[in-house]
Amino acid sequence: MIFRRRARMLRSLVCGRLGPVWMWKALLFFVAIAFATQLLGIIFNKSSAQPAAHSIFSSPDAQGPSLGSCQPHTHIMFLKTHKTASSTVLNMLYRFGEERNLRFALPLGYQLGYPLPFNAHRVKGYRGPRATEFHIMGNHMRFNKPEVEKVMPADTFYFSIIRDPVALAESSFAYYKEVAPAFRKAKGLGDFVDDPNKYYDPRLRNNHYARNLLWFDFGMDNNANFSVELAQHGEAMIRQTFRLILVSEYFDQSMILLRHALCWPLDAVVSFSLNARQQKPSSNSVMSGSWVGKAAVAAGVGARAGRSQGKMLPNLSLTDHQREKLRQWNALDWYLYKAFNRTFWEDIDKFGRAQMEQEVALLRMRREILGRVCLKDGGKPVEAYRIRDKNIRPFQSGVVKILGYELQPGLDNATRTACLRMIRPEIQYKDLLDSKQFPRAVQPQLGQQGQGLLAAGGAFVRHDSSRTGEKMMMREAEMERERDWDGSRIMKSNQTLKGVREKERLR
Repeated sequence: MIFRRRARMLRSLVCGRLGPVWMWKALLFFVAIAFATQLLGIIFNKSSAQPAAHSIFSSPDAQGPSLGSCQPHTHIMFLKTHKTASSTVLNMLYRFGEERNLRFALPLGYQLGYPLPFNAHRVKGYRGPRATEFHIMGNHMRFNKPEVEKVMPADTFYFSIIRDPVALAESSFAYYKEVAPAFRKAKGLGDFVDDPNKYYDPRLRNNHYARNLLWFDFGMDNNANFSVELAQHGEAMIRQTFRLILVSEYFDQSMILLRHALCWPLDAVVSFSLNARQQKPSSNSVMSGSWVGKAAVAAGVGARAGRSQGKMLPNLSLTDHQREKLRQWNALDWYLYKAFNRTFWEDIDKFGRAQMEQEVALLRMRREILGRVCLKDGGKPVEAYRIRDKNIRPFQSGVVKILGYELQPGLDNATRTACLRMIRPEIQYKDLLDSKQFPRAVQPQLGQQGQGLLAAGGAFVRHDSSRTGEKMMMREAEMERERDWDGSRIMKSNQTLKGVREKERLR
């Protein structure tokens, strides 16, 4: 309207006072151009002042190759085995669930009653079978299928991860040397392997870390004497329940199989290695910093672990002969590893080797891109004491250094939030999810005296458990030790424990 009024006024002035018609037409033409330019300038300025915010996590590359018309799984149970890169996998589950406001089956403390067999009442907020819908379960537990089924829906996707028993034993020795009596007495891993029966006593708490740890985490008797029949029985039980067993040594291929099995976008399985230990000692070859690890605190050896900060790093060197002896010592784990490693590659053959190579390449490319965007120092993990933000410092275990990451400065809010999820350590992440699901509950703090945490055989448990409740859990554990989670008796094959009990009766 303003433009039209101005044009009429200009036309009357030109026609009446300034001369011929062609002159006012020309002048009107130039005024129109000037007005249009001004209008376009206003529109352009508005668009440049309010640019669309697009995070790298919302780019098309975040989805990865098409998965067809499948729907993402949201009922998931992950058996978090020890020293198998399982903390990195749990971080993926935490991220996926948090982004979609899913409900986690969280422990009362930090582990689901471990090392006791899992009991449904260890889940915070559990009110009985099907009383509450839980979407994701993944914290450390000793697997007990009937109790898990009380918590998780019938359509739950079960999966876990395994590792070569030799590499697993090396990591376990480094992490739990101050926790497991069998390891604490040995000068080095080689010394332990040369004569494990010299150091190993199955009656002592936390010695399960020293033998057939995978078998133990799957809920079976790790001290049972090896037989092919027993090993096949354990394998069959696992296959009946778990739809996918990942292999730590082939982590990227595992992530591609997992992504397709769960129908998840690519970014959901892109990760940075968490809870990893420093492979080479620093210049002085001793621990620095003042963080005490969750395993040490949980087992009631916080002060001892703190004093061990000045100790030399454990000797993990092994000869080829010692490696073979270690496989024999962990014969049940070695059988599982070979069996499920074979199945793993059969699954890859079905998937297609060429397609696997392509998707692994995309996964690694995406990890590199997100690493450059999210992390300082080119994405290299750093020692905990170098991380300025205490909220993302990983807790330290024993005398080895657990590495973490620092975020790139200057990230926009959306990108920073997504990057932070990828590097947030397990304990801090669990606390965050706990506070969201139970906003009114007082959260336990690590190391706080008189409340929060109670040492119980390598597991974090809440201080609100009565003595009667703890005794009931111990009785339940004794009952569970008499049966496997398919209901069959397992003690018949355990000559080691039978001998121990016989000796105790003779005393």
